[in-house]
Amino acid sequence: MKKTLYSLMLSDDVVREIDILAHRMGTNRSNLVNRILAEHVSLTTPEQQINDIFTALGELISPYRELVPFFEPNTPTMSFKSCLEYKYRPTVRYEVELYTVPQKNAAGTLSVIFRTQSAALIEAMTGFFRLWKNIEDAYLAPVSGAREYSLYDGKFVRTIAPADNISSRAAAEGISEYVKLFDVLMKRYISGNINAEGVALIYAENVARGSITV
Repeated sequence: MKKTLYSLMLSDDVVREIDILAHRMGTNRSNLVNRILAEHVSLTTPEQQINDIFTALGELISPYRELVPFFEPNTPTMSFKSCLEYKYRPTVRYEVELYTVPQKNAAGTLSVIFRTQSAALIEAMTGFFRLWKNIEDAYLAPVSGAREYSLYDGKFVRTIAPADNISSRAAAEGISEYVKLFDVLMKRYISGNINAEGVALIYAENVARGSITV
């Protein structure tokens, strides 16, 4: 949704109360005024849609005990913490960022962030990330287009496909199912309970069912 600079004459008392409320909500004056006016005319802003997606995403992820969600209202990011079954149980953090305005045919990004001093684990995680990209290039790209990827310093980033003409709940379901699938297969691969062929087979089955939408 395009934004344009406008000048408004407002009461000092109104502005003071708006600023106090904006601070409590973790946003700024312009965003809050925009949200209030949008609600008054029954218009959903991109910021409110992101809020709705993350609220639904938290509800969908919470029953899944392997992921712990973290979300602050009125922010464009939401994260999930997961623990690997690997010696000292290192943590992995998934971070979902959604754009208010789509960029380069992407609605946002999914980052997988891990910190470890274990060379063996770094090698295994890096190997899985590269495997995942190759699998998506083979099975997902021909169906719904290629995604963009980057891998550096313990961080794997993948773009999220635009979710046009679907509800916030449906968008949240797509992200939820994708993160859970990634988490399950990554853990099984790292622990040695599944090989590359097994990961590819399960992924291909999910693509065939239409389960992967992001």
